[in-house]
Amino acid sequence: MQKLLGFNGADRQSSVGTEVLAGLTTFGAMGYIIAVNPAILSATGADRVDMITVTVLAAMCGSLLMAFLSRLPIALAPGMGSNAVFAQVVVVKMGLSYGTALTMVLVGGILFTCLSLSTVRQSIVQGFPVPIRIGLQAGIGLFIAYLGLRSGGLIVTDAGGGVAFADLRSPAVLVVFLSLLLIAGLVAARVRGAMLLSILAVTVAGLFIQTSPGHIMTVLPSQVAALPHIPKAYFFAFDTSEFFHNFFLVLPLTLYFFLSDFFSATATMMAVTRRAGMMDAQGNFLNSKRAFLADGLASIVGACLGSPTVAAYVESATGVEAGGRSGLTTLTVALLFGLSAFFWPLIACIPPQATTAALVMVGILMMEGLSELDISDPFQSISAGMIVLLTVTTANLMIGICAGCFAYTVMAVATRSWARLTPVFLLTNVLLVIYLVLVTYTVT
Repeated sequence: MQKLLGFNGADRQSSVGTEVLAGLTTFGAMGYIIAVNPAILSATGADRVDMITVTVLAAMCGSLLMAFLSRLPIALAPGMGSNAVFAQVVVVKMGLSYGTALTMVLVGGILFTCLSLSTVRQSIVQGFPVPIRIGLQAGIGLFIAYLGLRSGGLIVTDAGGGVAFADLRSPAVLVVFLSLLLIAGLVAARVRGAMLLSILAVTVAGLFIQTSPGHIMTVLPSQVAALPHIPKAYFFAFDTSEFFHNFFLVLPLTLYFFLSDFFSATATMMAVTRRAGMMDAQGNFLNSKRAFLADGLASIVGACLGSPTVAAYVESATGVEAGGRSGLTTLTVALLFGLSAFFWPLIACIPPQATTAALVMVGILMMEGLSELDISDPFQSISAGMIVLLTVTTANLMIGICAGCFAYTVMAVATRSWARLTPVFLLTNVLLVIYLVLVTYTVT
């Protein structure tokens, strides 16, 4: 099979059985996205069943591209972080259409693909300040965790309009709170598929819990499997007219979709290939150019299917730990995503409360980069800290980005550290200034 499909697992001291097992392991670690992504995107008004199919198709196509182009054991799916910005920032807060958000993702994917074919990729990575990148990831992580707590009913609005913790005397609230403790224990014990297990546990518990008189948390479907629901309304649903009408307003966020995928792909691919022993002493890994091309093309294809940015998943490292060394691992993941499309009735019955723990855990794990910061260095602590603080307290990612980038720029000017102000970063600042002016004086 490996020879027929062009995979060389034997050359990498692997076998068909090992590669398939590794694919099952990777899918178990990242399969939570099938339930979590539709829950996030439903905030845009999109039908949850449609979003299940969109998520599955995007993950399957992205993983197939990576499997056949790069032959690496790196699976792809709609990216956590980008999906929250897509739904909550672009559509909900800015009031733009779903089609405009898709156009932004498409443009970001095209930029990524063009850069993957060029020789300037490394220059862009080095030209963007590390503290800003870390602050962005951590800020979005906390934002995702906040959304999870809100959707699960653990955070509510009190009588004065402030934020309060829900009443633990409610069985539904108690189960969600206990799920946070459960997933913490599973992750600490390094249980594979911890997020899927927590989703399953709350879904099963929901069969016996009333959220209100006469309403059960989990309502079982009339059938376990059915033909996938084809979301034709989201295929090639680009809104280019609104995109160009608000061009300078959406440009910074379009740049975000591009940069977040770019940096995430770089970090994820390096981490996974390093653990697989496919990286040399200089930090170069096998088929790197093809891997970046596959990631860029995946976002383009995903946007055409109606999905936010499709990205490489660091959970692929679990498959590497299980022995995955070739694209056959990724092909197995793609096939499992495709198979899951037929079980959409079961996936659709998963209540919002069941995804809370997974969202919170994803958010917490996205903050791991903060440990790399030198808190005694104001360039690192202040710029990253402002992004995290303002993103969480205002629930406004763009304000957080502006504060962090501008603070970094002012500190560089004050200390005459001109080398820190690279062309890429200066361009980002210009776009953010334009964004602030437009959002202040033209958006009501």
